[in-house]
Amino acid sequence: MKKLFAVTALLALGWVGYAQQFNETIKKELTFEKKSDKNALMVANINGNIKVVGYEGSTILVEVDKKIMAKTNERLERGKQEIELGIIDLADTLILYVKGTCSDFGRKNQRYHRNDRDGKGWNYNWSGWDRKDCKEEYSYLMNFTVKVPYDIHLAVSTINNGDIAVEKVKGNILADNINGSIKLNNVSGATSVSSINGDLDLIYEQNPIQPCKYYALNGDINIQFKKGLGASVSFESFNGNLFTNVDVIEALPVQLEKTPKKNGVAYKLNGSRYKVGNGGVYLDIETFNGDVYLKEI
Repeated sequence: MKKLFAVTALLALGWVGYAQQFNETIKKELTFEKKSDKNALMVANINGNIKVVGYEGSTILVEVDKKIMAKTNERLERGKQEIELGIIDLADTLILYVKGTCSDFGRKNQRYHRNDRDGKGWNYNWSGWDRKDCKEEYSYLMNFTVKVPYDIHLAVSTINNGDIAVEKVKGNILADNINGSIKLNNVSGATSVSSINGDLDLIYEQNPIQPCKYYALNGDINIQFKKGLGASVSFESFNGNLFTNVDVIEALPVQLEKTPKKNGVAYKLNGSRYKVGNGGVYLDIETFNGDVYLKEI
């Protein structure tokens, strides 16, 4: 992964030297073959933004702005042919991804979500960057704009040159960004969000009733809840503080956390814990270099 990030960062710095450029807008309208309250959409990007907006319709409206940059016409043509929008239909779940990269997308690849690092599922095969028969002699951006039914569940991720924004979605949301921010506005389901280099900004339309996780390595976390929040909050930071305007908040004793592992049980002392209001839903908040702002509005 470190090699991947280093290579893509160098490519990004070199975009200004590319003389050839190609732009295309891809549009798709998708539906679930099997409709239920468990319908989910996964958007797995590599380079570019992801914007998802909930609406009253029943279909998924996809628009992708594709941009290819290269130093020669030959390389530009290869990029135009190789980089495509990939779609996987699992009946009750739809997956959108970038097709044609050296990192093939598929099942049983290692996930990079902060809270599920040991898990495997649908993801890119990052070891593909070591293949000698695959060279990406161009750069590309894929900016996703997607309209979805309000109640859909989401899993969205990107790595470089992009931010993630989600609005008006009531389902559960899992969001990951490596080099960019994450903004969730008017959401109400369970949320699990993480960013390595970027801020997290969340505004809840309704306070969550299921456990939520928030992680930022180098960035601040700003969370706005509705008045009357009842929660049990775990806060941990290396270089950061917790700020809040909540009137009723009480420090709780540190607890010993037990997690089953393959070789036994792992024990860990939790960081600072607080009871907000009358207590309730568990909120796990962690930063390394960043502050946390927890507000009621």
